[in-house]
Amino acid sequence: MSLPDFMIIGAMKCGTSTLQAQLAAQQGVFMTTPKEPNFFSDDAEYAKGLDWYRGLYDAADAHALRGEASTHYTKLPTYPHTLPRMTQVLESQKLIYMIRNPITRAISHYIHEWTEARMGHDPIAAFQTAPELIDYGRYAYQITPYIEAFGSEHIHLTSLEQLKADPQGELSRIGAFLDLPHQAIWNDEIGAQNVSAARVRKFPLQGLLIDNPVAQTLRRVLVPKALRTRIREARTYGERPELPDTLLRDMENRFAADHDELAALFPDHPALTLCYPFLQK
Repeated sequence: MSLPDFMIIGAMKCGTSTLQAQLAAQQGVFMTTPKEPNFFSDDAEYAKGLDWYRGLYDAADAHALRGEASTHYTKLPTYPHTLPRMTQVLESQKLIYMIRNPITRAISHYIHEWTEARMGHDPIAAFQTAPELIDYGRYAYQITPYIEAFGSEHIHLTSLEQLKADPQGELSRIGAFLDLPHQAIWNDEIGAQNVSAARVRKFPLQGLLIDNPVAQTLRRVLVPKALRTRIREARTYGERPELPDTLLRDMENRFAADHDELAALFPDHPALTLCYPFLQK
């Protein structure tokens, strides 16, 4: 059938790349390349057609569990057609939704956008003009439509905090949810993936001047390594930004309301405590 058995659907900047890499390393699991097809969310990808999407799984072993990881799938209201498109194709689907402290997620999201040169170096201005920094961390708001469509029994809620605190234990629980025929084994050699603090801010004309092979060769030949290192370090964000108390209090209040909704959906889930330390004061 060449359709996924499961999906990691987000949230952005919550460790989904690391989880995807760990699952891809498991025997009997096939993950797509690219890691984030964004087929059901992005109009341009959806326009490629279902046969294109099925083709992403063609290389999978016949008995392998097939999966993908697209954080765009939980980016309301940016991608409103994701779930309707998905339910047209998939009658039932196992979904992994990974969250983290929503305030630290929002800051990592901002740093990510800064490295992509889509936001400036003033985080206060960014939070005032980019509602998605908050919305993508409103986890109950994002996951409720999936619960209504597929049922809560088809959704495994996890968190970056759980994966850090007990990587083997949480990966084993995820493997059990996916019905892996053997225990999933955490691979310590796979480091954290797609870390915002390690990203470098893009230059104008990045593809032409930086990423193409000719430019890369010329830089290595003509520019001393020490200078290249200094330039790279100057284009990383550095220390995480300090937000004013007024902005932090507003974020805490907004995320507190969403936390209560999430608690109603997933009562007594460990992420409710681990991801919301600002509510434990």
